[in-house]
Amino acid sequence: MGFARIIGVLAIALAAATNPADAQKRYGPGASDTEIKIGNIMPYSGPASAYGVIGRTETAYFTKINAEGGINGRRIAFISYDDAYSPPKTVEQARRLVESDEVLLIFHSLGTAPNTAIQKYMNSKKVPQLFVATGAAKWNDPKHFPWTMGFQPSYQHEGHIYAKYLLQNHPDGKIGILYQNDDYGKDYVKGLRDGLAGKMQIVAELPYEVSDTTVDSQIVSLKASGADIFYDVATPKFAAQAIRKTAEVGWKPVHLLNSVSSSIGAVLRPAGFENSTGILSAAYFKDQTDPVWKDDSGYKEWAAFLDRYYPDADRTNALVVTGFVFGQALVHVLKQCGDDLTRENVMKQAANLKDVEFGMLLPGITANTGPDDYAPLKQMQMRRFTGEHWQMFGPVIVAELGGG
Repeated sequence: MGFARIIGVLAIALAAATNPADAQKRYGPGASDTEIKIGNIMPYSGPASAYGVIGRTETAYFTKINAEGGINGRRIAFISYDDAYSPPKTVEQARRLVESDEVLLIFHSLGTAPNTAIQKYMNSKKVPQLFVATGAAKWNDPKHFPWTMGFQPSYQHEGHIYAKYLLQNHPDGKIGILYQNDDYGKDYVKGLRDGLAGKMQIVAELPYEVSDTTVDSQIVSLKASGADIFYDVATPKFAAQAIRKTAEVGWKPVHLLNSVSSSIGAVLRPAGFENSTGILSAAYFKDQTDPVWKDDSGYKEWAAFLDRYYPDADRTNALVVTGFVFGQALVHVLKQCGDDLTRENVMKQAANLKDVEFGMLLPGITANTGPDDYAPLKQMQMRRFTGEHWQMFGPVIVAELGGG
């Protein structure tokens, strides 16, 4: 009886020693009682430098979070490096973040080719490559790459949506395609092809290289092909060129512009609003330039954040919305981690999102993940550029694609 009592007392003492706070506080590299180190890689220079505004927005957003007390009392140390959209430089910066800066995770690194270059490294090191800024289908492959997760709807899904639209509205059209000659461009083309299932004619399919100066010759060739539908798969610089050249040569196709280059400030304004009117695209977040959202609580929260923490932001640039939404998503996951800030728990919590709403997502679009589902957003809606803002039309369409 006495022995049993001693064991009982020891058990209680042990529980007291490991509970409550000490047992719950677990840290991986880059995390402590006071700080969470987050790594990021962006093209602040080079051919995709228009995307750099995303990193600047996220820097401002995490400044806001820190000013409000951080994540469960821990400040975010956001370390963002430039890779100039060059995969070898991405590898260099990823190694620097993981091995020198010892970040907890790399968040929202941009580009399909750059992320592909570091995917095996990140998974071999078991470091989260979280919410990558690319819609390639292959980020949803938890079986082979459990440390890599996307966020936005996949490019293949978006291609499916455009195929549905064309089959319903322009079934006899002839399609001409401009695409970036890498995994990013090819994913968009595959999505369209799969969605069309051979029911429409693709008369021309012309690639461009990231290193090219212009896509003018491709636009001239696409017009000459007899295409009356233009599927425009480009990054912002080349998308703006394509819109301008299309107008210049007097080609007036049904113009489908991929969502990642649909920013009014970064693409449509430089291309000329008169040249951009009537362009079609798909979206998963609100067009901040559309007055329909002026009294919306999500819009007001975004605008108030800019007022205080990023006052010189170009509010017509959709990438400023992108950075805000992705920043919110990371904060949500880190809050969900509680005091278990290990790399394993970060991925576990990222794979446990249930109908999570973010204020600048379109109504009806929520983030959902699971251990076998690394694609948080799977819904989009078609829209048309009026010459001033994007106007939504049709229903919210749910992705039919699985992982890759």
